[in-house]
Amino acid sequence: MLRIETKQPNRRHKLRFALQREVTYKVLEDDVVVDSGTGKTINIGSGGVAFSAAQPLKPGALLQLAISWPVLLNEGCSMRLVVFGRVLRSSTDRAACTVDKYEFRTQARIPQAIPAVPNDFMLRRWAGNVRKESARAASA
Repeated sequence: MLRIETKQPNRRHKLRFALQREVTYKVLEDDVVVDSGTGKTINIGSGGVAFSAAQPLKPGALLQLAISWPVLLNEGCSMRLVVFGRVLRSSTDRAACTVDKYEFRTQARIPQAIPAVPNDFMLRRWAGNVRKESARAASA
């Protein structure tokens, strides 16, 4: 059952939904994936995701989340929601990040293990675009 979190006072501008799903994450620094792990989402909204993490993540770090989606495509193909964002805050066992970009992808039928230091082209490309936009905004 899906429920809307309504704690007061709410510092968020958008609703978050309590949805517990498997998640894998990758953290990028200087075009290198420096950390990766697995966990579960705590809540999800259009502006951010809270999830469990094995260790604290550096606030401001760019990351990619791959979240198993609860609905099948055409009643038979597993989906995942891929989120690109920045770490907002982190503690010893949980983190929260923004949703700067997202896309749905089909998911392999057999779960794939995460390499110790994965190298992800999509994450690096998105991070490069973020840096370009920041440089343009700073020079304006």
